[in-house]
Amino acid sequence: MGTISNRLIIICSMCQILAVHLSPCICSAANVSAIFVFGDSLVEAGNNYYINTIAKPGYPNGIDFAKGSPSGRYTNARTVADIIEEELGFESYSPPYLAPSTTGDVILKGVNYASSGAGILTNTGSIFGERICMDEQVSYFAKTRQDIISRLGATAGQILLREALYLLAIGANDILFRQGITQYVDDVLSKFKSQLIALYNLDARKIIVTGCAPVGCIPFERDVRSSPDSCVSSVNALAKLYNSRLKRLLQELTTNLPGSTFVFVDNFAIFEDIMDNYRSYGFENVDSACCRVIGRRGGLVACGPLSRVCPDRTKFVFWDPFHPTESANLIGAKHALDGDRQYVSPMNIRQLANA
Repeated sequence: MGTISNRLIIICSMCQILAVHLSPCICSAANVSAIFVFGDSLVEAGNNYYINTIAKPGYPNGIDFAKGSPSGRYTNARTVADIIEEELGFESYSPPYLAPSTTGDVILKGVNYASSGAGILTNTGSIFGERICMDEQVSYFAKTRQDIISRLGATAGQILLREALYLLAIGANDILFRQGITQYVDDVLSKFKSQLIALYNLDARKIIVTGCAPVGCIPFERDVRSSPDSCVSSVNALAKLYNSRLKRLLQELTTNLPGSTFVFVDNFAIFEDIMDNYRSYGFENVDSACCRVIGRRGGLVACGPLSRVCPDRTKFVFWDPFHPTESANLIGAKHALDGDRQYVSPMNIRQLANA
């Protein structure tokens, strides 16, 4: 993490832990042309540096990122998207769409459209200022698609787009900024359905959608709701409701959209596993932020220049009030890549990549 040798030691340790849960596999991008990433701060790679928002992941975010910090990421090092891209054999991460350098042949391997504060609904995250909501992310992808077709021609461009993976990690902010219960979830998923169909109409065929994690357990919710010693059950219940209906929606889309496969990654189940078995994974702290200012669990102020940072990030599940550490992201990515239907369905990401 700080050095190549340290990163190898940490990764090897994680692999030993994961070996009891996951089968070995060969990593290859042979069947994946590109990876396009959509979402919020869980997978952002720096788009918010280029818009007028208070949600900018400055230092100490990225403190352990190998390519230098700040990295544009809301974690100490790599996001789940970064790890998945590495595991599938990509030599570089999908760059942020708004970066001036994201042009030319770079876009042929994928682009990251994610934005901190963004949601499925247009007004989600408005308290942060500008953010790239899901509608806008889809419109940006439409421009990327046209650029790819202009460079490669219609036939080759369509082949690349249909062989690509599309990773969507969004929806958590829509739950955190909730307005109601059942009807609100229905409104969010109705909007999301139209966005997913839009991606399909733009030649996306292999689409991975992450469900909502148990956000009632994040340090922010514990501290704000004065529930430091337990998760906030009402928030987790809403996340579960959202996930069950999202999974059903993705099954419906796979059935009704010819040639498509929509994969559901159950982040709730994944993080329940991490939290229930955190010591066996090598963690020592499962409920507090590593990067913290105030709050019993460090959940009241976002990670920033005034924050204290724990010396050993591999021992914490949570990096800041909202986001996992790289060590937790490693486990989440492995479950999504190679896990069984307890965590990812109807197939895992590795199987989708080779389909």
